[in-house]
Amino acid sequence: MNSEDYFKLDQQLCFALYSTSLAMTKVYKPLLDAVGLTFPQYLMMLVLWENDGLPLKELARRLHQDSGALTPVVKRLEAEGYVTRRRSTEDERNLSIELTPAGRDLRAKAQEINGSVRLACAMNDEDMSQLRASLIALRKSLDA
Repeated sequence: MNSEDYFKLDQQLCFALYSTSLAMTKVYKPLLDAVGLTFPQYLMMLVLWENDGLPLKELARRLHQDSGALTPVVKRLEAEGYVTRRRSTEDERNLSIELTPAGRDLRAKAQEINGSVRLACAMNDEDMSQLRASLIALRKSLDA
């Protein structure tokens, strides 16, 4: 590849990641609309369905976000009746995010999302696992 090729848009890893992320979000949008969630809300709910009652700081760590960026998402989920925020009695700075019964019930409605996304990706399980592992390794390198 000559030096000019490095400046072509289609040769940029950042553009491949960005455009793929946009395409993936487009796939998720109608699926999430059907259950009444935004993509950031869905990601937070995935973490809470896995481990209910996490501190906001742990949610932020799991989602690779700043806790301040998650506060509006938590507030919207709380307003929709899916989570509650509880302050620690030992330390008021610690905020635990807990699912409500409606939040737990929402998991059943969201069950079909992964299958639909898998179909849209048109990849087998092994290829999807390899891609996910490569992306995680890339993220870890960039975070270092």
